[in-house]
Amino acid sequence: MNGLNIKPCQGCYACKKKNSTGCAVDDDMQSLYPKLVESDAWIIASPVYWFNMSAQTKIFMDRCYALWNEDPEINPIYKKRIAIAMSYGDSDPFNSGCVNALRSFQDAYRYAGARIIGMVYGSAEEPGEIASNAYLMAQAEEIGKKLAMN
Repeated sequence: MNGLNIKPCQGCYACKKKNSTGCAVDDDMQSLYPKLVESDAWIIASPVYWFNMSAQTKIFMDRCYALWNEDPEINPIYKKRIAIAMSYGDSDPFNSGCVNALRSFQDAYRYAGARIIGMVYGSAEEPGEIASNAYLMAQAEEIGKKLAMN
């Protein structure tokens, strides 16, 4: 995400107008929309920065609003299987803001009708710390299996 040119949602509601062709913002998100619609599941990973998900992840979340529709028959997010992975610098998920971020994911995807299959999160301050944490990697593997089965 960090290397992509994805602009924030403009709140213009062009994506919700009758006969809309989708989001009016012309950037790299346009190439992601078809992939997001076609995929069976999403895995969203983000570090916690300043007590919530990263700015890049938040922009992505906001821009996914263009996919959502009240009618489950034409809502590509409805029943989409989702896994969440988070890392944070504090030793506690509450003090770090990780819980704030997880709640944001839960609220948004519940509203959209998606199914969060699992969440894995842990403390890390340096690159590679999560990959060397056997417990977190086992949790991630289990979530991956659930995503593949459901």
